[in-house]
Amino acid sequence: MRIAIGIATRGRAAILGEVLAELARQARAPDRVLVCHVTPDDIAGLPDRFPAVQFLAAPAGLPRQRNAILDALGDCDAVLFLDDDFLPAPDYLRVTEAVLRAHPDCVCTTGTVIADGAKGPGIEVAEGRALLAADRSPDDALAAAPHFNGYGCNMALRLAPMRAHALRFDEALPLYGWYEDLDLTRRLGVHGAILRLAGARGVHLGTKAGRVPGVRLGYSQVANAIYLARKGCYPWNRALRSAARHLAMNAARALAPEPWVDRAGRLRGNLIALADLLRGRMHPMRVLEL
Repeated sequence: MRIAIGIATRGRAAILGEVLAELARQARAPDRVLVCHVTPDDIAGLPDRFPAVQFLAAPAGLPRQRNAILDALGDCDAVLFLDDDFLPAPDYLRVTEAVLRAHPDCVCTTGTVIADGAKGPGIEVAEGRALLAADRSPDDALAAAPHFNGYGCNMALRLAPMRAHALRFDEALPLYGWYEDLDLTRRLGVHGAILRLAGARGVHLGTKAGRVPGVRLGYSQVANAIYLARKGCYPWNRALRSAARHLAMNAARALAPEPWVDRAGRLRGNLIALADLLRGRMHPMRVLEL
């Protein structure tokens, strides 16, 4: 198999450099590494450090940038999408390839995140590497179990069904995307299995630089879930629970927020989305006006 690694990036050149350096430790080297950026500053100093990496530019927005990567993968059989702050364990790609070979019906894999800084203040690079060094793979490194969707910070897509059914990331989910991974992998999952891999492991640093402002993220937390339910790729009961959970969490913590989370902004975005829903004008693209 020819397997590429694709990374969309914005405003994190230093962290991206650490991730690209980490890829050199893969036991099974990727056949190609593609990085899609928006401005030259996003990759400052990196083309000289990593001459084997293909750097391409695209308009801002995670779905747009990931689609640009898909457009450049005509010679590959699969692509592993990583966030620009995800550190994969050395066996990650080897395990992913082995599972794809062993399960021809598998169209998407997602790994095991042993620590996720997105759910807290973030994880420093040195700490992330220490967590990887201390981690131990399960006895059955190729163990795989059905999963609802791929997690965008680390998910591999088999490209044959993507091409056969003209599947792409939905560019109506702008900026950070918010559920663009769920949307695409649920549509892809109609054509095969989505598997979570026990032995493909890594650390999501959850770097806060380059994140979407709180009010915009809050709007997307509600609007994107409802939009995907209307599309039919996200069950209504899950979509409504997701929107309600984020609204309740933002409201409960708005007065005493975590230092790294703009709870007031997220809550405001949630409420604007609900108001737009009542007015019949809620849409993910409205976030660009906020």
